[in-house]
Amino acid sequence: MTRTQKQSDRSEEKTANPEKNGRGAASAVQSVDRAVSVLEILARHGEAGVTEIADELDVHKSTAFRLLGVLENRGLVAQAKDRGKYYLGAGVLRLAGAAAVRLDISQEGVPVCREVADELGETVNIAVLDDDAAVNIMQARGTASVTAQNWLGRRTPLHATSSGKVLLAHLPPTLREGLLARSLPRFTERTITGTSVLRSELEAVVEQGYGIAVEELELGLAAVAAPIRSHDGKVIAAISVSGPVYRLTSDLLPELAKRAVEAGAELSRRMGYGF
Repeated sequence: MTRTQKQSDRSEEKTANPEKNGRGAASAVQSVDRAVSVLEILARHGEAGVTEIADELDVHKSTAFRLLGVLENRGLVAQAKDRGKYYLGAGVLRLAGAAAVRLDISQEGVPVCREVADELGETVNIAVLDDDAAVNIMQARGTASVTAQNWLGRRTPLHATSSGKVLLAHLPPTLREGLLARSLPRFTERTITGTSVLRSELEAVVEQGYGIAVEELELGLAAVAAPIRSHDGKVIAAISVSGPVYRLTSDLLPELAKRAVEAGAELSRRMGYGF
């Protein structure tokens, strides 16, 4: 390694060490920017070697190699062993597919959620799995839900919500058991915190086709949810109807659950399921 290369590497190491110069945050942002640029270069050229990428980024080859190593470890790039060049990996397709699914559900869900909300007068949400939580990506409010909370974009616990139970119940066994092995926080006196009890609840969700949560996340709140499936039958989201317990009574919940199941089936058809 030449003297210039050593000085360059020492300079990069110093920049990456916040204890030395206090610029760790700026260095991290620069690294992220460069990593994204690598993906853009590969998307533009199809494949590229370390030297080509380093030249486009205007960095030393060692820097480009480290960036490619991190991206390769995350499955975002892969290397052609016979040519030594890099190309976009399957991880990019996974991320793109997840984004496309969310966009499709959001677009297709608008008329369905609006119709159900207008019909029932309650809040209707669509939620998808986000690691160990359910996140609401679509919401429509009915006429009776003037003071309802805004759940859009909010992450909610899987074990204490109707949508979360639906998503959790339909996960592959290994993933589901991994989540069940974690602590189950208590939010109200009605929150299920026992793993065996929750397993039984999830079995019921699969058997009956919908999930129910009554005052398990918040006092006074009740909800029912049904699954939304993709073209291959995989459960990719849940549609829920929620409102105050004085309106969503135990006698009314089965009727609301039936309507949620119908809405879930309609959205599943729109996503290609059953064709």
